[in-house]
Amino acid sequence: MQISGSAFYSGLNTVQSGQRRIDQASVDIAGSSLARSRQSDAQARSNVDLPDAMVSLTTGKLEAEAGARVLKTADDVLGTLIDIRA
Repeated sequence: MQISGSAFYSGLNTVQSGQRRIDQASVDIAGSSLARSRQSDAQARSNVDLPDAMVSLTTGKLEAEAGARVLKTADDVLGTLIDIRA
């Protein structure tokens, strides 16, 4: 049971980490768009690196999806253990 609990918390932490990365990337992207509307293009580009923010957004998405898969697997394993012991 301890292994399954550990896998569950690892998956949950991974989903939360991915969500934080997505949140930060979306703030950076939105800030870049706002800066572009208020400043010249040269000044806006120096504030936020938009390609890096987009990569970070995709990385966060993949990280959250991986964590969700770990959670699903931990849930399946726990269900199997309960079936075997019952």
